[in-house]
Amino acid sequence: MYNPTLIDPPDVGAAAIEAKQHVVLGMPHLSGTGLSEHWLLKELGHVHWQLIAQAAGRIQPDFRDDRGDPVYAAFCALSVRDGDFGAARENDCLTVRSRLDRLSRTQFASRHELTIDRRRIGVVELISTFVRRDGDRASNHTIARYAVAGLPRIAPDGVGADLAGTAAEHRAQRLVEHLGFAIDMPPVASFRFSPCPSTDFNGAGFLYFASFAAFADRAEWAHRRAQGLTAVMLTTVRRDIFFTGNLDPGEDLVVRIMAETTLGGGMTGHHMAIVSEPRGLSLARLFTLRQEGRSNNFGAPLQRDAVALIT
Repeated sequence: MYNPTLIDPPDVGAAAIEAKQHVVLGMPHLSGTGLSEHWLLKELGHVHWQLIAQAAGRIQPDFRDDRGDPVYAAFCALSVRDGDFGAARENDCLTVRSRLDRLSRTQFASRHELTIDRRRIGVVELISTFVRRDGDRASNHTIARYAVAGLPRIAPDGVGADLAGTAAEHRAQRLVEHLGFAIDMPPVASFRFSPCPSTDFNGAGFLYFASFAAFADRAEWAHRRAQGLTAVMLTTVRRDIFFTGNLDPGEDLVVRIMAETTLGGGMTGHHMAIVSEPRGLSLARLFTLRQEGRSNNFGAPLQRDAVALIT
């Protein structure tokens, strides 16, 4: 959101920061339930970072602070909406149309529209903030926001503004409920994981933002196994994640399933919290709607009605 005390007024004549790409889907892009959400989030995170470089007039996104240390774009929120990932098949051509806006001194938002054969299968919004590791010890627990110079002016009411506002409410602990789930409640189940540096962390040494969703899916799968529901495949229709922390390699995390609900038509909902272990520091909150089975008809009226119940 635009704050005139922090930065110059928006440049209304500035060119849009956009990109478009086509991906022929193969095994790296697919999962057992259709389009791989894990691959998708990592790819869109890369596009987001490249668009920030484009916005700054740079060929490469190599940003540095006044000490010459690297500055990164850490994701603080994401939203997957209208997901129909089960419709994706091998050799389909996925088209991704992306746009980036600057929301504040340190925050950028990107919106990515996904289509196959001109049919939309989802929209993803990403909110990032510039951070650097603070202090003498290079720890993921000591990161601080940093304002980078030479970037475009703020776009008031840009893409992702609503999501960024909800994320700010969550960080300030003012968010009471989201998607019909109360924030303050005891967990119904918990699952502990040990993130692996070679698969769950990124090249900057942070627990990758896409890994949070992957750990949530593993916890959901383990919970469903305990209920005898292992044969059921689930794909994401809606997922909102608000990030509040990170881990150092060698630390564990716990996924707490705070609530689950059945919405009808094969739709289920989950509210999860991810915390560090053993300190119990908050790392993320996740709110997810998932559809059973691989279907090309996720937009049936029953499913739409189920989504409407909690949006």
